Amino acid sequence: MAGHSKWANIKFRKSVQDAKRGKIFTKLIREITVAARIAGADEGSNSRLRDVINKALKANMKRDTIDNAVKRGVGGLDGANMVEMRYEGYGPGGIAILVDCLSDNKNRTVSEVRHCFTKYAGNLGTDGSVSYLFNKQGEIIIEVSDNQERLMEMLIDAGVDDIIEMNEHLLCITQSEDYHRILGFLNEHHIEIEQSQLAMRAENLISVEGDAVQTLEKLIDALEDLDDVQEVYYNAEFH
Repeated sequence: MAGHSKWANIKFRKSVQDAKRGKIFTKLIREITVAARIAGADEGSNSRLRDVINKALKANMKRDTIDNAVKRGVGGLDGANMVEMRYEGYGPGGIAILVDCLSDNKNRTVSEVRHCFTKYAGNLGTDGSVSYLFNKQGEIIIEVSDNQERLMEMLIDAGVDDIIEMNEHLLCITQSEDYHRILGFLNEHHIEIEQSQLAMRAENLISVEGDAVQTLEKLIDALEDLDDVQEVYYNAEFH
């Protein structure tokens, strides 16, 4: 199961550049606020809120900042007009791209997203134009243990679909409906979770080579740098 999966090229960013930390915090606070507004402040019953709070803590966000974002969401103030939206398009080389956003101004967001696609040899598509190429799955990164063979047996027994070795870490792939159950299993067995998320991943990857690599990377970076963009997914395999 390990080592040769199509997911082995997934970039694992353990830390972020200080220059981008403020922007990342802004995105996380926005997501926390919206998650609390939609399903309440109880992390036990609000799995989306629990996930983004864990992500914020891993990014070294202070608990007071997190709590204030939750309060704003529950109070219906900040984030009250935020709407989730997804844009689909193609990058250079015909690479499929999904862009998940949270925004209070759809016209602004679509204009900024379209500008990025146009600037870097891509084009914005219609709803459904590329989303069928992606599947929703859970991704959980844990540290390799001294008894790795036993750990992998436990993970398989728990229902993990795939396990990929990534240097000193294991990337566990789960069905989306099993994601939170397996997170609970890891917590019960005191297995530290380095990073986790529900993500959209392509079933098949397309190889990108030559000049298209740099142009595609610029497009992805430009999209991720937009304030309204939360996540960018694509079916590229870089060489």
